[in-house]
Amino acid sequence: MAAFRPRHLCAVAAALVLTVTAPATAASAASDASLREVLFVGNNWEGTSDVIASSGDFAKIGRINVIPDKDARMAEINADPIKWIYFMAIRNGVGEGHDQFVDDMYSTPDGKSVVVSRPSFADVVSINLSTGAINWRFPVSGYRSDHMAVSPDGTRVAVSASTANTVHVLDINTGKQLGSFATGDKPHENIFTKDGKYIYNMAIGDVNTDLDAPWLDWTKGDRHITVVDATTYKQVKVIDMRAKLDAIGLTDYSDAVRPAVFSPDESKLYFQVSFFNGFFEYDLASDRITRTKTLPKNPATSDERTSFVNDSRHHGLSMSPDGSKLCVAGTMDDYATVVNRSTLQEGPLVTASKPYWATVSGDGKDCVISESGADQVTVIDFATGQKVLSVPVGDHPQRVRLGHVAANWTGTGS
Repeated sequence: MAAFRPRHLCAVAAALVLTVTAPATAASAASDASLREVLFVGNNWEGTSDVIASSGDFAKIGRINVIPDKDARMAEINADPIKWIYFMAIRNGVGEGHDQFVDDMYSTPDGKSVVVSRPSFADVVSINLSTGAINWRFPVSGYRSDHMAVSPDGTRVAVSASTANTVHVLDINTGKQLGSFATGDKPHENIFTKDGKYIYNMAIGDVNTDLDAPWLDWTKGDRHITVVDATTYKQVKVIDMRAKLDAIGLTDYSDAVRPAVFSPDESKLYFQVSFFNGFFEYDLASDRITRTKTLPKNPATSDERTSFVNDSRHHGLSMSPDGSKLCVAGTMDDYATVVNRSTLQEGPLVTASKPYWATVSGDGKDCVISESGADQVTVIDFATGQKVLSVPVGDHPQRVRLGHVAANWTGTGS
């Protein structure tokens, strides 16, 4: 496993480049015989995306260079002292000594382009999958871009601008901003509801500081879930998990909601929080946390909070399509496991090196995790909880998303 680097106290560093949503693809694309369903794997420190089969043997298909304009972007950064300070803060803070070149990615419904958020470059770009050229570029507000979400019809993409406490919503084909909305401190994960009517944004606060003791939790900032109308981008409600956790006696737990996933009927939200080895079940109708699941600790993992990468202990969550199983990435505890949603009983602990993400295979049979410490993705069978296989990818894989490419596509970059 790659060695962890010390974190730096830097006020301008942005929020963690991690979290989870259910995979999203356009329904129209899935039925097009000219397209192939794939998994995009973002190699954050390398600036590439490996593209692999979405199920079966998960064979490698091709690779995308997501920073073809690196020289131009670096020239801009080096010419602007403020941009340079933020660029270095990202590298030395949340980047663990590395630049963050790809956080999130989604393909367009026609499979012709992939849209990528690039934290260190504070932008979102669309890359032509035939030529590798950039179709459009959208600089986000502030100095760092983060997690994205695509609408169910595949036409809009929402991206968090983490240092500006803003989410931008863009036309996925043109890059034109359709709207934006304010969030809590350091917006992170975005989730569209399956009917496309609402967007949920999770603000995680300042995860890059060492002020991690429970009594210093107030220094982490305003962390809440913002729910907006996905047409008007007006706030519908705010969900404050601090109050929910306090109500069940968990006053020492962080309220920074990290990866989260809805049940199929969207009546329940399952989510992880900073520092905690487990997850919670939140009932939307009653507006309360209904169950808590604590997962095993790795005896080799220190309980010292400042040793956790960007405040995350377990970070990565997905759900089987039928809603019966949850797949959990135990980032700092170096394992992943499948949990029965009804009983909350975990299955085998599958050894994994710093797993950062969990998603669902194209056929829905498997959970796919990114092992950022081993530069590979690993497939786990939802039915048995056992490891199926691993596929080597690039440097520090994080986000893994379902998408589409042309049926005969073989890559655009190395």
